Amino acid sequence: MSLQRPLGLFIVCDEALPARLQAGRQLSIPTAQILAPGRRDRLSAKALARQFEEAGMQITVVFCGFSGESYADIPTVAATVGLVPPATRSQRLIEAKEISDFAAELGVPATALHIGFIGDELDSPEYRAMVATAQELCDHCRKNNQRLHLETGQETAQELLKFIAEVNRPNLAVNFDPANMILYGCGEPLPALKLLGPLVKSVHCKDAKWAAHPGKEWGLEVPLGEGDVDMAAFIQALNEIGYAGPLTIEREIVGDQQLLDMQKGVELLNRLNV
Repeated sequence: MSLQRPLGLFIVCDEALPARLQAGRQLSIPTAQILAPGRRDRLSAKALARQFEEAGMQITVVFCGFSGESYADIPTVAATVGLVPPATRSQRLIEAKEISDFAAELGVPATALHIGFIGDELDSPEYRAMVATAQELCDHCRKNNQRLHLETGQETAQELLKFIAEVNRPNLAVNFDPANMILYGCGEPLPALKLLGPLVKSVHCKDAKWAAHPGKEWGLEVPLGEGDVDMAAFIQALNEIGYAGPLTIEREIVGDQQLLDMQKGVELLNRLNV
């Protein structure tokens, strides 16, 4: 049996926010995940909440982003993204807690992030440090009555499952992005989704094509329905694991084409999500 899920957009809260909200209004999209604005702009949570309310969109997840992160290529991601890089970990953990507090002001039940390349060496000092870091952030989110969602992509589903078990916090969950599994070369999306199953509390509907050398070079992100994620099978797999949350469309380009591609994504999901 299929589930009629609400659609959503992934929205960056920058100077183009009014155009993105207008697009969401025109497409009758009821939900949004957002990338948290910078520290200065996070002072006006009520004003931001009002903008989304006026657009008829409920914020479901607030994502962390950190200064100095770069997605230029896979080695750069490993060196700069998330809470893994030791030089920035302490400060970024502080900021992630601040973003959790900001999400609480907005009344949003989940904070999320790319935690970084955690690896699979369970007994290494760095791995144990990352477990402790994730535990500390989970505990902070729990005080705000929130889950913490780890976005897929930078590790296999098996590695992510082991890490979540090691962290051992009931509010730790997964934001499943099928395209990221392809972009990073970390495994076929549908078996990964079924393995993570009930841990999946939010999703990105995003598409991509495999690289010639997966895991060594980037795949290519493409409009929804034009890549190697079988979206019909993805929706069916969501049915199988009992996922009933929003289908949040993400398109990682900027400008008018982003909105056009999102509109095509909405049309595709409206055909499949019945």
